[in-house]
Amino acid sequence: MKELLKSLIQAETTVEKGELTAAEVISAEFRRSGIDSKIDCWDQARANIVAHIKSTGRKAGLLFACHLDVVGPGEASWKHPAFTAVESNGKIYGRGSVDMKGGTTAAVTAIRQIVDSDIELQGDIIFSAVAGEETDSVGAKRFVDDKDWLPELTGVVIPEPTDFEVVTAHRGMLWLKVITKGKAAHSSAPQLGVNAINSMRLILNELESYEIKVEPHKLLGDCSMSINTITGGKAMNVVPDKCSIGIDIRTLPGQDHQAIIADLQKISGKLSTDNEQFEAEVSVQRQVRSMETDCNCDFVKDFCYVVGTDQTKAVGYTTDGPYFATIGSPVVIFGPGKPRLCHKPDEYIDIADLEKAVEHYKNIILKFLT
Repeated sequence: MKELLKSLIQAETTVEKGELTAAEVISAEFRRSGIDSKIDCWDQARANIVAHIKSTGRKAGLLFACHLDVVGPGEASWKHPAFTAVESNGKIYGRGSVDMKGGTTAAVTAIRQIVDSDIELQGDIIFSAVAGEETDSVGAKRFVDDKDWLPELTGVVIPEPTDFEVVTAHRGMLWLKVITKGKAAHSSAPQLGVNAINSMRLILNELESYEIKVEPHKLLGDCSMSINTITGGKAMNVVPDKCSIGIDIRTLPGQDHQAIIADLQKISGKLSTDNEQFEAEVSVQRQVRSMETDCNCDFVKDFCYVVGTDQTKAVGYTTDGPYFATIGSPVVIFGPGKPRLCHKPDEYIDIADLEKAVEHYKNIILKFLT
């Protein structure tokens, strides 16, 4: 198990490198238990992997839905290089150890142990690990677009790091880009140009007082908005003809993304009416819907019983869960690792948590599929 996780970390599945190497590592691991898998590869190094362990078919199946990709290591220094997968003091360090190669390793290991035990399954196990969860969810979209082959499912388990809390709801995500356009001129005669940064200042002033109209959610609280990137200008002696900002909005179940986009377009239109030199456009960079699984449904109640809790949780971050929810089965997010370590230098997972996760996933399989 530890060697599998180390190999997955060393695969370095950033957006630049792709996921194919990690998919091949998992495929080889499954073959050790005689489990066939299929790798869906595109653009040379992008990849999903799927394994389907068939059963008697008397019960609905169970899908473990993972992702292969990781965010980059960033510019901060690491105690151990990000992709060397160092084991030290009962921990394995490396980018992706928590998010989410630890959970993926535990799921693969649990499935192998179930298969090796020759237990007769009454429902199928489906394992998937997809590309691009950190960027555009391209892998999850490809998987659910080709879902007709799937058997009936009793539920979906996403082994993201939750520190073994059962997560049934999370906010959605709407990333918007606003571009203001101007007219370039020499900075010694700025009156001959239109400064796009000045135009963006007008947008920023409007956004200071803008409130997204939505009722707080009983579990997830308020919708949030944060302006997280800004770029503009090419040289100190040129009036900038373009400026852009990136806005990260976290949305609630039932919230209309299009209404938020329309609000920003109205703000832009108002500024354009007031100032004939003002020009701006709003575009969607990425959007993922929120997710909410009924915490009183049988699957969630049985799941909680198996893992020894009577509590579920809602979180503010986003996963591929909303895409897998379109399959029509309840989705639960549950896995090893501390969420606070995600996307940070010196990311690590406790080996004891990996072992605990394997036991949980085996018990979940036995509960629902035997």
